Amino acid sequence: MRILLIGEFSRLHNSLKEGVEKLGHEVLLVGTSNGFKDYSVDINIDNKLIKNKFTIFLNKIFIKYFNVELRALGQTFTFMLNIHKLKNFQSVQLIHEAPITEGSPLLNIFILKKVMRRNKNIFQLSAGDDSINMKYALEGKFKYSIATPLMENSEDEFIQKKYKRFNRFFTKNYKKLKVFLLENISGIIAVDMDYHIPLIGHQKYLGLIPGPINIDKLNFQPLIIKDKIKIFHGINCESYHHKGNEFFEKALEVISERYQSLVEVTTVRSMPYDKYINFYNECHILLDQVYSYDQGYNALEAMAKGKVVFTGAEQEFLDYYNLEKNEVCINALPNVDSIVKELEYLILNPRKIEEISVNARKFIEEKHHYIKIAQKYIDIWNAENVQ
Repeated sequence: MRILLIGEFSRLHNSLKEGVEKLGHEVLLVGTSNGFKDYSVDINIDNKLIKNKFTIFLNKIFIKYFNVELRALGQTFTFMLNIHKLKNFQSVQLIHEAPITEGSPLLNIFILKKVMRRNKNIFQLSAGDDSINMKYALEGKFKYSIATPLMENSEDEFIQKKYKRFNRFFTKNYKKLKVFLLENISGIIAVDMDYHIPLIGHQKYLGLIPGPINIDKLNFQPLIIKDKIKIFHGINCESYHHKGNEFFEKALEVISERYQSLVEVTTVRSMPYDKYINFYNECHILLDQVYSYDQGYNALEAMAKGKVVFTGAEQEFLDYYNLEKNEVCINALPNVDSIVKELEYLILNPRKIEEISVNARKFIEEKHHYIKIAQKYIDIWNAENVQ
């Protein structure tokens, strides 16, 4: 089977590619390297715009009069230069509703029409913010979500500005993209509970397949606590408020002051993936995100390494995988006192850190093994190809 994967922003498609190839199939991954994260892709369509006064001014003109960014045009142009390589695939999978350039739905429609003429079944992942889960979140159906800061700070201009890009999901052109996809895709696959829940009952929903984690590249490191407990907090500045990093930072201030002799805290910001994935090797506890019901990709990879991760692990997640509270990771709530309490318990009970570490690795091996997950995708792709 020949598979075309379009888009990458968490290394999910890279790990899936590695798993599918292990099973003897051919895979091509096309997309951008996702800015500072610098993910690997087979065909990179990222046309990096040199920022100077002229290009910044020109970009504003294009946005104002044509409602498109220069970068989006560059990505479209680069994609079309490679369109001759993107044909005769049995299945095509999109990482997102707008997998080529998020800022321009009409350009996505233009490109995807070209892709669909040259290939068979098209599948879409729900693996990030999109029109379906953002609508669900903004309707207040989650008890908390990535949209919570936006809804709780309606008068805060700074927060509103940080969430401005989410408005695109509700524009006229984005609605056109959504209708186009629903008419042409074989189905939608969710990668965790945050995307699964809003899709329940959707006409195109094919089910949840957990994120694939390449455990062969992520060695398990038994946590040995000799001196201080090492806590790592990696911040993506672009999504600082969306991930709830302010709760972690405030909690760390309390912990650092209260247990100065027992902990060592490391904080990094917007680090490239290849550097980031190894930077936290020596830590025991990793702070990932607050506003989620399930683990994102960074959390899963850290769990594979045996880190105790503060992330999403709500009751829906526990029920789905038949787990106990804090068995494989710590459910990080949007509450400073709660985070402090959970950190404090681990600091005073270091054997619990070692226990969760082992459970975390076992969970990833059982539920997120990249080859097992790849087979689940192949089964769905084959089922739709037979129809």
